[in-house]
Amino acid sequence: MSMDSKLNELVERDRDHECKGFGPDQVCVRIVAVAKLPSRFGDFRIAAFWNNRDQKDHIAIIHGDVVGAEDVPTRMHSECLTGDVVGSLRCDCRDQLETALSRIGQLERGVVLYMRQEGRGIGLANKIRAYALQDQGLDTVEANLALGFRDDERDYAVAAHMLHSLGIGSIHLMTNNPTKIEQLTRYGVNVSRRLPHLLPPNVHNRFYLETKARRSGHYIDFSGTPHLQEQSDPVIVEGMPGAE
Repeated sequence: MSMDSKLNELVERDRDHECKGFGPDQVCVRIVAVAKLPSRFGDFRIAAFWNNRDQKDHIAIIHGDVVGAEDVPTRMHSECLTGDVVGSLRCDCRDQLETALSRIGQLERGVVLYMRQEGRGIGLANKIRAYALQDQGLDTVEANLALGFRDDERDYAVAAHMLHSLGIGSIHLMTNNPTKIEQLTRYGVNVSRRLPHLLPPNVHNRFYLETKARRSGHYIDFSGTPHLQEQSDPVIVEGMPGAE
């Protein structure tokens, strides 16, 4: 059966889908539409998901046959209008998204979950308020706390259910963020491997990345310790040229 047929079958299956949900909020997800998505990064399928928690249109960008597959290279990317669309240098979001799509587009299969969680879940307007506080000298964490939010308001129950809906048995997660692994594991996703996803900093986002490492525990090293492959080399995904 072709990948298109498999995905269309999932849409039909989910028309009447109801479940007790994932996590404390009992998040239930349905695949509502699938289409072809040729792109500059390769040929993909795009799947739109409905959920009963935030009513946002989260999507999966799919390359190859992932339905029922194991060890699927996966990137979970949170929406960032300023970075993804405008090309802001205050973060590394656009670089991370484009790198993930480019890498996965070269592989046999993979998926990027594009989650509508702007500003670590605080929303666009509040992210800009946080930027204003950062302009006054606060770091990312301090700015969020000053606005009455936690360091990171994101929850990955929707993402976990999306992977479950696609029938993906286990993933190789492209991330530097241990919280993503912890949450997905808690929601029943088998994260069988972490794939480092580090990109070179620029003068505008270096402090932002240092804060991720220092305050949020991300796997990023700025201390000048001896060279480790995952700290500064390009991301290597199993199956790509150069992978061991």
